[in-house]
Amino acid sequence: MYPLQKGGFIKLLNKKTLKDIKVSGKKVLVRCDFNVPFKDGAISDQNRIISALPTIKHLLASGAKVILCSHLGKGAKGDTLAPVAVALEAHLGKKVTFADDGEVVGQKTKDLVANMGDGDIILLQNTRFSGGETTNCAIFSKELASLSDCFVFDAFGTAHRAHASTVGVTEFLKESAVGFLVEKELKFLGEAIDNPQRPFVAILGGAKVSDKINVIANLLDKVDTLIIGGGMAYTFIKAMGHEIGASLLEEDKIEYAKKMLAEAKEKNVSLLLPIDTIIAKEFKNDAEAFSVDIENIKEGYIGVDIGAKTIAHFEAALRGAKTVIWNGPMGVFEMENFAKGTKHIAKTLSEIGAVTIIGGGDSAAAVNILGYGDKMSHISTGGGASLKFLEGVMLPALGAIAQKDE
Repeated sequence: MYPLQKGGFIKLLNKKTLKDIKVSGKKVLVRCDFNVPFKDGAISDQNRIISALPTIKHLLASGAKVILCSHLGKGAKGDTLAPVAVALEAHLGKKVTFADDGEVVGQKTKDLVANMGDGDIILLQNTRFSGGETTNCAIFSKELASLSDCFVFDAFGTAHRAHASTVGVTEFLKESAVGFLVEKELKFLGEAIDNPQRPFVAILGGAKVSDKINVIANLLDKVDTLIIGGGMAYTFIKAMGHEIGASLLEEDKIEYAKKMLAEAKEKNVSLLLPIDTIIAKEFKNDAEAFSVDIENIKEGYIGVDIGAKTIAHFEAALRGAKTVIWNGPMGVFEMENFAKGTKHIAKTLSEIGAVTIIGGGDSAAAVNILGYGDKMSHISTGGGASLKFLEGVMLPALGAIAQKDE
């Protein structure tokens, strides 16, 4: 991954898309993200499957022979994609042949592909069943490429990984493009970073500063306001000279936090931190908790959510925004009693009429669980990939896709 210069995100918007390639009669290998969660042996959330449908339907309607591939889990023996094939059949209303091949591209798969007709669809077995997937092995990449005439990348959540099925395969195929899902991700994230409607506000939460060091540094050159909440805020609060009790602290990032506070002031960016917080003795939903001003956190107590004053403070900054990117919850969102801050931010974003982009992961889960998902402009399908994108680096899988002018 390498840094994107000014205008670099706009260059990303110039990647070839489905509409730039002719697929009729061709075998098209599509890298999807079918890394779906399971509960009691059944798929518990089909959002990633549903997100892939527009690209798949377009290819089928265009007379392509569609070959789908994806990883699932770590590639353990039981991580089969067979249930995904069943789910796809239900959504598409047509036969999806599952290539149950332990080698992924063994003779069984090759025979099935050789006998495909236009409009047929095959789902390959978990790409991580091959040891060559995560090492971006040229041999496995070439085997995957041998099945098809062109490649479509539509798995944004894996774009930051240089694997055989995301990057290596492009070395052996002349034609490549992004699918509709990735095209949408690039449009919203790329335009927000490179040419946002202003005021532009970014909200960062979650546990650790270390997870978002490069994101903070990059956003300070782009946003008008940066809001920091969640566990990572306490390292900044410590850097300001306040005691934080037993709250989450990354001691080795205190100097970095001081530097970012100084840079924000220098660049005239409004960097907002909690002014009050909910504290508790332990990380338990039923732990006794109460609100204190940020400078009054008691010894032995842990900050678990933003307080009412902070909610009002953050909401005031959001009310005038025209573009908002949000990545990371404001508190221990998985515990109902400490989810108030996250809920209020989600509700506010649903009401303000700005371009609202949710950066995947816990933030995406929060807005969906709370019923605000359809009120957001865009919810990213890749938590890790969207974070890397916000750092201002070219993601390997996107860098591998051809430009329109190539």
